[in-house]
Amino acid sequence: MANPIHQFEIHRWIELPLGSFDASFTNSSFAMLTAAVLSAGFLTLAMKKRAVVPDRVQVCAELFYEFVSKMVKLNIGKKGLHYLPFVFTIFVFVLLGNVLGLVPYMFTFTSHPIVTGALALSVFITVFAFGLRNHGLHFFSLFLPPNVPWWLIPFIIPIEIISYFVRPLTHCVRLFANMMAGHIVLKVVASFAVAAAGMGAAWTLLGAFPVLVNVAMMVFELLVAVVQAYVFAILACVYLKDSVDLHH
Repeated sequence: MANPIHQFEIHRWIELPLGSFDASFTNSSFAMLTAAVLSAGFLTLAMKKRAVVPDRVQVCAELFYEFVSKMVKLNIGKKGLHYLPFVFTIFVFVLLGNVLGLVPYMFTFTSHPIVTGALALSVFITVFAFGLRNHGLHFFSLFLPPNVPWWLIPFIIPIEIISYFVRPLTHCVRLFANMMAGHIVLKVVASFAVAAAGMGAAWTLLGAFPVLVNVAMMVFELLVAVVQAYVFAILACVYLKDSVDLHH
């Protein structure tokens, strides 16, 4: 049976040592570059004409935009629309990373915590920076909910601080853990079918069952890829709301 973890290994394609820093071009770099080129190319091509009566490609691009725009308005409010380009970029990048991982011989870069961690950290830093810019030192009142009894304050503040600084970790882990788990299960089930095919005609017929299961799981994994991109983006909106509205 093939090693299901092998698909997550990073391989250097072009060695680029910069002193003590390794800037090599890898399979992960190629997948991220592909996601960036596909998203930029599709959106540029779709909106090139900017027709009043849009064609199908432009309709798809506008639907993407409206979907993310409504997400931002519902979770942050109209004041948070200046975050729309940021949230839109995160959503499209994560979505393509998840979906491209289902293409044979492509690398799922969203299954690596270094990638999801960098995205989660960018959200965290943005919230903190704009929170201080919009509210000044009053931003730190976020760690003390209103109407808390005075005797609970020494307990509530440390809990709120810990929960706030744990956000990037949970934001990161939720995405890469789901993508890694799904791909491991797909690889294991596919290996059963391959192993059965090499054991004779009777086993080949039996191997058809894991193949059918794998097809069903591929469809399910595609749904998971879309849902996880949505969840990552909507959590970014929920966190970004703190820099706009402290609820005080």
